[in-house]
Amino acid sequence: MTEPAGRGELVLRGIPVAPGVARASVLVMSKADDHSIPKTHITREEIPAQMNRLQGALVATRKEIMAIQQKVTAALGAADASIFEAQLLVLEDHALIDGIQRLMEKEPVNIEYAFNEVANRFVNGLSEIGDEYLRERAADMRDVTARVLSHLQGGRGAVDLSHLKEPCILVSHDLAPSVTATMDRRMVLGFATNVGSRTSHTAIMARSLKIPAVVGLRNVTSQLADGQPALLDGYNGQLIINPTDQTLYEYGQIVRLKGDLDARLGQLKDKAAETLDGHRIMLSANMGQAGDVDGVLASGAEGVGLFRSEFLFLNREDLPTEEEQFAIYRQAAERLAPHVLIVRTLDLGGDKIRPGAETPPEWNSFLGLRAIRLCLQEPELFRPQIRAILRASAFGNVKMMYPMISTISEIQAARQVVEECREDLRQAGIPFNEHMDIGAMVEVPSAALTADTLSRHVSFLSIGTNDLIQYALAVDRLNERIAHLYEPTHPSVIQLIKMTVDAAHANGIWAGLCGEMAGDPELVPLLLGLEVDELSVASPLVSQIKYLVRRLTMKKARELAAFALGCDSAAEILNRSREVARQAAPALFEKFTATRD
Repeated sequence: MTEPAGRGELVLRGIPVAPGVARASVLVMSKADDHSIPKTHITREEIPAQMNRLQGALVATRKEIMAIQQKVTAALGAADASIFEAQLLVLEDHALIDGIQRLMEKEPVNIEYAFNEVANRFVNGLSEIGDEYLRERAADMRDVTARVLSHLQGGRGAVDLSHLKEPCILVSHDLAPSVTATMDRRMVLGFATNVGSRTSHTAIMARSLKIPAVVGLRNVTSQLADGQPALLDGYNGQLIINPTDQTLYEYGQIVRLKGDLDARLGQLKDKAAETLDGHRIMLSANMGQAGDVDGVLASGAEGVGLFRSEFLFLNREDLPTEEEQFAIYRQAAERLAPHVLIVRTLDLGGDKIRPGAETPPEWNSFLGLRAIRLCLQEPELFRPQIRAILRASAFGNVKMMYPMISTISEIQAARQVVEECREDLRQAGIPFNEHMDIGAMVEVPSAALTADTLSRHVSFLSIGTNDLIQYALAVDRLNERIAHLYEPTHPSVIQLIKMTVDAAHANGIWAGLCGEMAGDPELVPLLLGLEVDELSVASPLVSQIKYLVRRLTMKKARELAAFALGCDSAAEILNRSREVARQAAPALFEKFTATRD
């Protein structure tokens, strides 16, 4: 979106993904050449030589990515460097190589064309996954594909920022995570792109490197020219061209205020998430891969409320072994101890686990064979994971929860599998925690409506609001045409959350919340008032949520919840919760309020 804002000043609005303010001249990096790879027919005798060329390119790419990974490890630590593990796995994917081999045998062609064709099929398949977090991993494969093709084409098309001589704000169609990781922060003060999202590895890397970034600016590369003076606002998602003196003054004040706020947030690491009137909640962090433990520990979270185990199953032809899973869960549990590690069992669809698996297509993957349904149908997936989690429970405060529970029969069937695994471990003399807590995620309306029954069969409930809202309102939040109907404060959603929490408490167990609502400061007062016991958020948000909780009172939060439960307007509920939050912690919300309305 483009807006004039004063004489000569131009404001471009996008999605803020990495906070901060940068001021410099613009450097426009043209979109990578995306023309189709020329197709050249070869003889069958030439196939081995072409495959050897591919192997050489794969080896060169692997060395390149490992060098980047080592550089990031030295600069930022293992947690940030671990995002490149997925790229290294792509290079070892037998399904990818086998697919190329089959294509070459069917129609002998140049290896550049064959590799690009097969790799794009993988990218497109990953892009269609319903889970936004997982779908963004397609960007990692595009990054790897581009690097391999560059080696096959003699280096043509590779992104090179080493020539930069002056600080700039980089403007590009997109940026691969590996390019972002190797940026010279003295030269690239911030970046803006046409496309992208908050959950991409590029965005994650920008936040870790503390490079202000704005994505989703659509056609920004075609609107700007090198050398234009600009100011990048990574807090509010704005790229301001030809900023006026008044704008520069305003942003100078913002930088000072943000510095003061960051200092205050940093002082909360070892403090509890406790309201002014003494009500304490558990504030946990979400974790998407093993390397995220460092971030959790640094954030001041009281453990992990959601450990997504899907990363173990992606970008590989075979299934992870029990030993492989056990090692990862154990390491995370030991490092987090005595804090809790809640592992969510596999939450993927059957057609997205193993490349090349023969699985009937599903017309609606959101309503298909996924999560607990898949695990109960395929014990070769479920049993090794259950055993691995049970074994890890001997080394820390481990809990487990099942995703996408819709009926009590699923809980009962899963319990039977767990009991069988426990007995196997007992017979083998392998230690585990006999009393490990097992919970259920409430992500579909049927689970919330029968929460009283579910609560009698589990140790805790965890509300996954992303899916709960989607299913309750029949809205795909990624569909731009109806995304405005995705309302976290819709009265039905508030009722479902309250119903779940009350049912848990009536049966003597706790209820947490691990969806995006938990990390939205404007909604935290409402969630407190609904008596949620635990909030699990992304690690970078822990200090902000803790800061807000420590400035609220439960009296005010309960009054807000009572209003929401009796209100029929999502907008009014949101506005009232926003008002309570901003009154309690105005300094926090300066960070989320755009300079221009």
